[in-house]
Amino acid sequence: MVAQPPAAAAAADRPPGRWLTRNLAVLSGVSLLQDAASELLYPILPIFLTVVLGAPAVVVGIVEGLAEGAAALAKIASGRLSDRYRPKPLIGLGYGLAALGKVLIAVAGAWPVVLAGRCVDRLGKGIRGAPRDALIAVGVPAAARGRAFGFHRAMDTTGAVVGPLIGLAGYQLLHHHIRPLLVIAVIPAVASAALVAAVRQPARPTSAKPPARWRLGLLPGRYWRVVTVLTVFSLVNFPDALLLLRLHQIGFSVTAVIGAYIAYNAIYALLSYPAGALADRLPPAAVFGTGLLLFALAYTGLGLTHSHTTAWLLLAGYGGFTALTDGVGKAWISGLLPAADQGSGQGLFQGLGGLGILVAGLWAGITWGHDGTLPLVVSGAAAAVLAVGLLVSAMTRSRLARVGRCDSRPHPA
Repeated sequence: MVAQPPAAAAAADRPPGRWLTRNLAVLSGVSLLQDAASELLYPILPIFLTVVLGAPAVVVGIVEGLAEGAAALAKIASGRLSDRYRPKPLIGLGYGLAALGKVLIAVAGAWPVVLAGRCVDRLGKGIRGAPRDALIAVGVPAAARGRAFGFHRAMDTTGAVVGPLIGLAGYQLLHHHIRPLLVIAVIPAVASAALVAAVRQPARPTSAKPPARWRLGLLPGRYWRVVTVLTVFSLVNFPDALLLLRLHQIGFSVTAVIGAYIAYNAIYALLSYPAGALADRLPPAAVFGTGLLLFALAYTGLGLTHSHTTAWLLLAGYGGFTALTDGVGKAWISGLLPAADQGSGQGLFQGLGGLGILVAGLWAGITWGHDGTLPLVVSGAAAAVLAVGLLVSAMTRSRLARVGRCDSRPHPA
């Protein structure tokens, strides 16, 4: 019988009901604070860049695209680092960089400083993700990890609602001045980084470390096929900041833009758990493909409409897209990977997706023009084609599986 590492043995001995560990509670609080800071900034950043700093619309795409690129590169590396080194210092570094990035944005007098701040912020996000998720799993029984990660996601998304609400209230109380909101966002960001000190570093496992070199050539072919499809989609999935800029350009006030972003996050939060449960019953390709249909509808509709009522409805559909693809995509990928390669495989998948968003942000910003109609419609059309492909593939596989089950039944003599 193989001896378990101390942390794994403790997790195995812990009663299934005790899933809310100290580290889970602390890291959930950390995520809530950091997401409140990030999402306070996010809906006002495009307006800050274009109205306060006078940058053209292309800069919004460049800033968000390069920021996502920084996060993507960090994710690729951190997926492997999280398997080889103690997670707490990496988590602290990630949240510390995110706080530093928000300080740079708060003092920015020109858009290149905002670019630097966003890149530092997203670099921190890329560094902390995989080590944080690994640390959450330590001490939680395997049968309860779904609840544990669901709780963390719920707290994180709560921050995504609280942050814009604070921004909305502050915008009204501060007489419609945007820069003071950037300073306010620094407070929860710094508090988040400081709270990491309360995380308990588990004992280093006695098991051998994974090989120093990545075994990318040994990852399953089906993993690479799915990653290729999802990475292609990321090339037309440009940063949400450009969607918020579109709302402002069709007449949404700053208050309405923030309110729309709050509604989007609330719908995303409400639908995430049901979407994950649906993916446990149906092929992930079918659930993801359905999400892409909602993406196609939202992007194409937002590119063509000037109606505020229609835009609100389309944003609700966009929240459904995120719920049907974000966690579902990660779960889909995890089911294609052996246990020893989960960190590397997930980091590579998320990193390639981030690089795709970088490219999407750049081309969308360059072709934005005066109202963004062209890139929105092009992205919507491309997503519709991918959605149909995924749905047809899922139906074909399901039909073949049914035929296979029928053929395996004994035939009467």
